[in-house]
Amino acid sequence: MSFRGWQKEKIKLTDGKKVDGICPVIISTSRATDIPAFFSTWFRNRLDAGYLRWTNPFNAKQVQYVSFRKTRVIVFWSKNPKPLIRYLPEIDAKGLNYYFHFTLNDYEIDGLEPNVPPLKQRVETFKTLAELIGKERVIWRFDPLILTDSITIDVLIDRIARVADMLLGYTKKLVISFADINNYKKVQNNLARRKVRYRDFTPDLMTELAQRLSVLNREWGLEIATCAEEIDLDRYGISHNRCIDDHLMVDLFNDDTALMNFLGYEPDLFGKPFRPDLKDKGQRKQCGCIVSKDIGTYNTCCHLCTYCYANASWNSVKNRMSKHNPDSESLIP
Repeated sequence: MSFRGWQKEKIKLTDGKKVDGICPVIISTSRATDIPAFFSTWFRNRLDAGYLRWTNPFNAKQVQYVSFRKTRVIVFWSKNPKPLIRYLPEIDAKGLNYYFHFTLNDYEIDGLEPNVPPLKQRVETFKTLAELIGKERVIWRFDPLILTDSITIDVLIDRIARVADMLLGYTKKLVISFADINNYKKVQNNLARRKVRYRDFTPDLMTELAQRLSVLNREWGLEIATCAEEIDLDRYGISHNRCIDDHLMVDLFNDDTALMNFLGYEPDLFGKPFRPDLKDKGQRKQCGCIVSKDIGTYNTCCHLCTYCYANASWNSVKNRMSKHNPDSESLIP
């Protein structure tokens, strides 16, 4: 069976008009911006309405309506999901499955994440979320790992260890990635404006960090994986990750028949057979994710992380955020 895109249907809008739309099974919320932190009320409102309007970030003329009628899984990405926590009971009541990628870095003294809450507060939010929904549904990301004049391998290892010790017992997995700055001109520009002198990760430096992490992980017992990285670190117990992960969905939500049918999972067979065509071909070659519909919009994240590829500048974010309306069909009308 070949995946040929999401089921299509007519969507009835709040004004009564009917439009063509898609019905994705898996929603990514979102790689492009932090919806839990800044748009949680908008997202709750769109779930209640049953649909949203999405604009292609690379072609503003391409507009798509997205229905939640067939949605079975929401994958949340956030550095501060605290504003969304109050709405989780409503999401549960709709019978929707979900899990979180919670990026919890320690770049406070470096000023690389100027608008994220203090580390102590973010750790408390992480623990609260894990206690509410289970530690297997809150995946810790230290992402990206970046090297500068002041951030060395030793510094990174110390900071990862510090956060890991605080999160012990509240998560089962750590996902890392190595900053890929040379592929993003706007990231280079943002770093230059902040006078941040970065260094590229070489394979030797990646290997050194992995080896040292593997030693520390004897105490933590975490599953560690890389996100969209080519380098093979299996010998250090570090695998290639799937952030939109069909294996995890089977482990967490195997009582959802519609989802299992979509994934091609048959529990009576040995192992975990899945549909091989579900890999997301819209992502980088090294990405292991399966297909999902991302509903985010670039240049809307107010964390303003210096290394982020999703924002061009503060002015572009400020301009777009001024147009946000939590009652709108679109994130940015």
